Amino acid sequence: MSRHVVRPRFCVSRLICCAIVLALWLPAQASSYEVIEVKEGGTIEGRVTLQGDVPEPKGFNLITFPDPQYCGRISNGKGWRLLYDFVVDRKAGLKDAVVLLEGVERGKPFDLSVPLIEARDCQFKPFVTIVRNGHAVEVVNMDPVMHDIQGYETSLQAGTRVLFNSPLRMNALHHRGDLHATHDHEPGRSLVGPIYLNRGRRTFYMQCGFHAFMESWAMAVNNPYYAVTGPDGSYRLDHVPPGTYQLIVWHPQSGPGVSRMVTVGPQGRLVEDIALEAPKGNRSAFKVMENPRFGPESLGHPVDIKPLVEYQQ
Repeated sequence: MSRHVVRPRFCVSRLICCAIVLALWLPAQASSYEVIEVKEGGTIEGRVTLQGDVPEPKGFNLITFPDPQYCGRISNGKGWRLLYDFVVDRKAGLKDAVVLLEGVERGKPFDLSVPLIEARDCQFKPFVTIVRNGHAVEVVNMDPVMHDIQGYETSLQAGTRVLFNSPLRMNALHHRGDLHATHDHEPGRSLVGPIYLNRGRRTFYMQCGFHAFMESWAMAVNNPYYAVTGPDGSYRLDHVPPGTYQLIVWHPQSGPGVSRMVTVGPQGRLVEDIALEAPKGNRSAFKVMENPRFGPESLGHPVDIKPLVEYQQ
């Protein structure tokens, strides 16, 4: 499927992108990366697991947000939308954790293409994205409803600051009145622009101001030795030049992450299984409540919210 791409010509304040969050365990500024032929490169692989009880998904009452019927195509059948920000398999494998090496100044080619973030069925896909620092992101709206993208920058020193608040127009190619319609249409005009992160800040966060259950996180990298864990929590970094590096594992909802020093020998194979601690206690005010006052009938007119795309449990 072809798509029309706008060449990068937007300033950062107009980008439909993510907010920047300070990651204290990352260096303030990385040196430029040099591509070389990696001889006798090694491999780092393993699994990232979640230690502790898996947090309950966040619950959002759809009648308190715009477009409850369309966004309710993914819901629990009782008028609530769930955000599964922790996806864990039966063996505690954690999906969407970022694994990267810091300190690699020379190595294999850095061929990270422009990542695409889609607003689809009132959710951002993917939940976690990797972007090359100083390069671009592309965002498209596949939905027949409008989204309002809010970006935030935060640090422990400077606090939180709104970077931008930019509308993402609805996709007129989607059959707006048909709740059964699929996304077999063109994405339409996209927004593309470079991301230049402030000193020492490497992760950024995107949320829809109309639909709070739409979240997406991303991390900027300075070398190609990174991975996002799959459904079983597994990852693999290959063609690693022999040497000692900082291995970092991070998940957007599990706290500051884990860092350890690793040494890769010539043609070596290093297995590093890492556990991230699950957050404890009440981590969010967004919870599903069995209260008739929060049901569709409270609006005073019929609202039929059916999970036609995904029935959440």
